[in-house]
Amino acid sequence: VLRIQSADGTKRVETEQTVTTKGLYELAKAACGFDNFDFALYRERNYTKEIVSSGSQEVKDIGLKHGDIVYLRLVEGPTTSKATERSASVNSLASSHSSSLSNATFSREATPSTSSKPSAAATEQGIAEDSVDLELYKQDGRIKRERDEKLCRHNSNGCCVHCSPLEPWDENYLKEHKIKHFSFHSYLKKLTSGAARGKFVALEDLNCKIKSGCRDHPPWPKGICSKCQPSAITLNRQPYRHVDNVMFENTGIVERFLNYWRTSGHQRIGFLFGKYEIHPDVPLGIRARVAAIYEPPQESNRDSIRLLDDPHDADVDELARLLGLQRVGWIFTDLLSENLANGTVKHVRNIKTHFLTAQECILAGHLQNKYPNHCKDSSNGYFGSKFVTVCVTGDEKKQVHMEGYAVSAQCMALVRDNCLIPTKDAPELGYIRESSDKQYVPDVYYKVGLICVIFYTKGYV
Repeated sequence: VLRIQSADGTKRVETEQTVTTKGLYELAKAACGFDNFDFALYRERNYTKEIVSSGSQEVKDIGLKHGDIVYLRLVEGPTTSKATERSASVNSLASSHSSSLSNATFSREATPSTSSKPSAAATEQGIAEDSVDLELYKQDGRIKRERDEKLCRHNSNGCCVHCSPLEPWDENYLKEHKIKHFSFHSYLKKLTSGAARGKFVALEDLNCKIKSGCRDHPPWPKGICSKCQPSAITLNRQPYRHVDNVMFENTGIVERFLNYWRTSGHQRIGFLFGKYEIHPDVPLGIRARVAAIYEPPQESNRDSIRLLDDPHDADVDELARLLGLQRVGWIFTDLLSENLANGTVKHVRNIKTHFLTAQECILAGHLQNKYPNHCKDSSNGYFGSKFVTVCVTGDEKKQVHMEGYAVSAQCMALVRDNCLIPTKDAPELGYIRESSDKQYVPDVYYKVGLICVIFYTKGYV
């Protein structure tokens, strides 16, 4: 017999010494007439020595005997423990990275951890998809082939396996034309092909948070179940990309942007304004045509950039809308002069070092979450993002060169749910937070490496 003392009085429960502490919580819930597990049990009257709900720890293991008193107190959420303090110390160590990373790193003010994805109310208003998406929906995307004079044995009006149109996701065609990822609309066509015609296809964003509202157990960290626990994540290479090419309308756009680095030697960030259009070189592809670069308030030096609050941010978006433009991406420099006389720059980003740092991936993920892609096949009206990242750095010939990137949907989810943070001494590596009393973080696995970046075809001027 155990006595459970609470603000409403004392209750008695009968149990065996071999029952688990989870079972003790269930007995306390039934004895007190609670509908949920929003309470905690303690050994001491001053609510210390908390009894943790566990499926493996038994009552006898925590020293409870016949006639002992257990003290119950209602709680509203997670409690603080030494584990939280240890996690906070690790996070504070990682947060001091901004002054020690390599070129073109960004301060934490530039990467808010809160999600900026549009609310469900915005989805209910029926936000229309981009015009380029509406045009691509009307196309079948099949790749036409000419009649092969050697293999085709039919007349000019016939068709066989050697000259029939190919699907837009055909692997041999993409490999032959050196296309690393097929387009997003090709991906949609592939999902809706086959006998089911995409009847059961649903595009859903990855979720890294515990589902709220579960009443079968105490709230995290006191309990968790398979219904509310997010699944483990295995990082895979994303086969498709939302934008297949980045193009600047004229050289003056980029030259004006690079003049700041040429005169000061400091790095620079800018937002790309333009529009999306059909890219003819990729089946059902999309190209981002850049018409202008807006440089927000920022503080920079040779090795780092810090974005500041922009009071004119909304005015810039409104002006762009009146001009028929929108934000299509962001651009930053990572340039170090090697020989001023020859005009060469250092080649610091390559397969042996990194193409994007973890901090840059996190900022790219934050911006992609802020500017999501409208998609009718998603339950909330959004899936992925067309927001691109352009890095201006030195190539193998030590000339100024631009490369376009975007992080995958998995990386976007990890950034949105505040699971991914940069490391202090290795800019090319990201760090997955450890679970604490305040936040549960699912397990993240990978086979070869942390591949969260999708390469785009080279933008040209």
